[in-house]
Amino acid sequence: MAELPRRFLERLADAVGKDNVLTEPAERWVYGYDNSRRHAQPDAVAFVTTHEQVVGAVRACHEFGVPIVGRGRGTNTTGSTVPVSGGLVLSFERMNRITSMDPANRATRVEPGVLNQAAQDEAAKHGLFWSPDPSSAAYCTVAGNIALNAGGPRAVKYGATRENVLGLTAVTGTGETIHAGVYTTKGAVAYDLTRLIIGSEGTLALVTEATLKLLPLPEARRTLQATYRDIRAATDAVVAIMGQPVVPCALEFMDIASIELLRKHTQAPLPPGTGALLMIEVDGQEIAMDAAVAAISKAAKNDGLVSLATAKTNEEADSLWAARKALSPALRTIAPNKLNEDVVVPVSKIPELIEGLEKLSKEYGIPIVNFGHAGNGNIHVNLLYDTQDPQQEKNALPCLSRVFDLVIALGGTLSGEHGIGLMKRDYIPRAIDPATLALMRAIKKQFDPKGILNPGKVFPPA
Repeated sequence: MAELPRRFLERLADAVGKDNVLTEPAERWVYGYDNSRRHAQPDAVAFVTTHEQVVGAVRACHEFGVPIVGRGRGTNTTGSTVPVSGGLVLSFERMNRITSMDPANRATRVEPGVLNQAAQDEAAKHGLFWSPDPSSAAYCTVAGNIALNAGGPRAVKYGATRENVLGLTAVTGTGETIHAGVYTTKGAVAYDLTRLIIGSEGTLALVTEATLKLLPLPEARRTLQATYRDIRAATDAVVAIMGQPVVPCALEFMDIASIELLRKHTQAPLPPGTGALLMIEVDGQEIAMDAAVAAISKAAKNDGLVSLATAKTNEEADSLWAARKALSPALRTIAPNKLNEDVVVPVSKIPELIEGLEKLSKEYGIPIVNFGHAGNGNIHVNLLYDTQDPQQEKNALPCLSRVFDLVIALGGTLSGEHGIGLMKRDYIPRAIDPATLALMRAIKKQFDPKGILNPGKVFPPA
């Protein structure tokens, strides 16, 4: 990393205010990491509170060729906000206003640093909600959700971020302001740049305002827990549940490794003979709940069903969800290091995926625990290893490479909601053919001709 030119720092201070620029090493350090545990020291950090400040900062970076990484709260797990090329980290944490709430049109406009939970809480005051509900909702920002196309359990019914953003205001790599999308729920005018920018991880443009599509809060909700003899029985149930008219608002899955972990570290009441578990939730009108539960229960029943429980109160629902919520903390007891991948396969291929992962776990001597969003085949594959164990340290990345090969062979893809970032970029050519990848690089160059926006992410080195 080269020292930033004095003239650049002066231009940056003019754009955002001298007091909003950090250059001391100790101050910059904390902005060099995210939840991937990767770290790289930025050369400067700047805080912005207005669109105009973002424009000024990007134009300075474009003029001097300084890399720039937009950052929310750094909750992503793929290294998307690690400034591997140094340069400037532009923090949006202070740009956190909800600028308008429009219940009549079920829309809200928010700045990039608004927390997901803050947007949910404000919408709830008007009987509405925003669909994306990642587990980090209390800490992650809307712009972070947009950067990665975040989902969560509700995506199975209501869609991920792409399906729930109407429009964007953003700044390209040249410092030019663009407006993408519409304010209406329908629009068919030219190219859909909104959906292109969503999921681009800050490599095309920096979002400064988003118009979010809101939905009415359901009147009632019911939770079911179904346990099965094995993964194939559970998958048959998932296929049956998703093939009937009552679409669940959550359909979560845990494999045998997850279940054994819960038995060891929690008091979760899981019956003997359980080899797979589904958490199912339905929502809608109160008057329709009994019929919805009956339809889901019918679809969930097959020869491999071990138990089926339906919560009758909020307390019982919380008890059923306790096992799922206890899983992530329990993972930390197995090994100090974790490769957490969020692969996606066709729902019917989940058994082949889990069986293949079990074989890889034995072959490489690395525990693999799997859980996630079964309704859309988005499985969180957790490779648990200890860097103090030389063999596990040696085997971790080769095992991960084989995991991705397995996913691609099953007709799946590398990520459902975590993005590519730094951690998966070198595997991209396995999922995207050369001609398509070349077109993506050309699009990147149109938005960002000098390649200053989040360099080193998404695409492998040319």
